[in-house]
Amino acid sequence: MANGKSLFLGFVVGGVAGAAYTLMNTKTSGKEFRENAKAKSAQLKDTVFKLKDDGVQLKDQIMQTSKEGAELIKDLSEDVKSSIESWKKTVEPHQKNIQKYLEQIEESLKELEEKAKSEQNTSRQTPPMEDPDKQE
Repeated sequence: MANGKSLFLGFVVGGVAGAAYTLMNTKTSGKEFRENAKAKSAQLKDTVFKLKDDGVQLKDQIMQTSKEGAELIKDLSEDVKSSIESWKKTVEPHQKNIQKYLEQIEESLKELEEKAKSEQNTSRQTPPMEDPDKQE
């Protein structure tokens, strides 16, 4: 805290010293200097008010843009939801058909496996026939 007070005191003393030096070494009279200071002060005041007004306008524009953006996002999300629902309604009947076809394919594969196993078992049980054309 002591460093903060020292720094502030240094700024004040430096400001006073700088102002005194400027007043002593100015080429204009005191009256002209005061008039120039008043004019500069008025310009600075106008600039500050203009910056304040510009800041308020910028804030209002940002708020308006944020509201519009939020509305757009809300509309977009509703559109996406409705598109997804529509897609689900379109795909659902086909999904049932595809499921039915997959079940039929599975049954056919099981039947083929069973036939292949039964043929393998029967071929092992019967001895191979000799070819009558074959001579030893």
